[in-house]
Amino acid sequence: MSATPQPAKMKKDESFLGKLGGTLVRKKKSKEVSDLHEEGKNAINAPMLPTGTEIHPEDTLMEENAERIMLDPTSRENLKFKDLLKVLIDWINSELEEDRIIVKDLEEDCYDGQVLQKLFEKLSGRKLNVAEVTQSEIGQKQKLQTVLESVNEMLRPHGWTIEWNVDSIHSKNLVAIVYLLVAMAMHFQAPIRLPEHVSAQVVVVKKREGILQTALVTKELTSTTEMMMGRFERDAFDTLLDHAPDKLNVVKTSLITFVNKHLNKLNLEVTELESQFADGVYLILLMGLLEDYFVPLFNFFLTPESFEQKVHNVAFAFELMQDGGLKKPKARPEDVVNLNLKSTLRVLYNLFTNYKNSE
Repeated sequence: MSATPQPAKMKKDESFLGKLGGTLVRKKKSKEVSDLHEEGKNAINAPMLPTGTEIHPEDTLMEENAERIMLDPTSRENLKFKDLLKVLIDWINSELEEDRIIVKDLEEDCYDGQVLQKLFEKLSGRKLNVAEVTQSEIGQKQKLQTVLESVNEMLRPHGWTIEWNVDSIHSKNLVAIVYLLVAMAMHFQAPIRLPEHVSAQVVVVKKREGILQTALVTKELTSTTEMMMGRFERDAFDTLLDHAPDKLNVVKTSLITFVNKHLNKLNLEVTELESQFADGVYLILLMGLLEDYFVPLFNFFLTPESFEQKVHNVAFAFELMQDGGLKKPKARPEDVVNLNLKSTLRVLYNLFTNYKNSE
């Protein structure tokens, strides 16, 4: 007798599950319709969007005449671009090592202004009047505003184009962040070698009359080290390289003859100016020969291996030149180490004009 109600109970359960299943199916279909509608909306609004670039929901809700910039995915995978990111990250971590700050991702670690504040304070020696830790978006943007105003005030007189603002940095625009860091690195003469001629493609999304318009734009992030420095006045070597490159070999031959006249006393010989002076050793030995003194070996690295050791050597050679009454070289030690021919020529020509009659 007790078994007879069971079929009715099972039907009741089946009926409940069926209703539940029907509800789930309807919700799923509703979501599919919504997704399909969104997909169609995007397809209509962004017919020219490059392959692999996603339109985010907030893009379709952009205000009229608003603009949004995104890094094209292909540029993110570019080897030179990735190399530039690594150089910048390593530089920041080296500068902020004492603050125990470790940057792993420029977008995620720089957008709130904390790292940029510490980096600017370390490089400039100035303390900014900002809150140390800010969690709110308003607080983060206020900090960014203070930091960027100080950075821009320092960079503008040197001809830098400001390619960043509070909103672009806070929205984690990687191109804007890289522009800012490259400018800071060059202005403060960071002892790093930035890869030259790095470009990135960005997708510019604009809203015009309710329709999203897209365009692919190429942004030049780095040019040559010397052009980015914007510090050197044009001189005879600029004219020589720009307008009379055929005469360059004549100048190089004269300088090689001059340096070998002295280095031969130590059984040393130079054949390539830009590469053989890049580690600073020959420059130091040459100064000792020109000024007639022995340079103690503990003052420099005789067989430098790292970039920093080479920079140390060239900087030390520059000090010896100034001790000898020469003007401070226009070139940076980093430029000579980076095999910058024009910088090396300037240094050697300065020695030639002052010591060409020395025996």
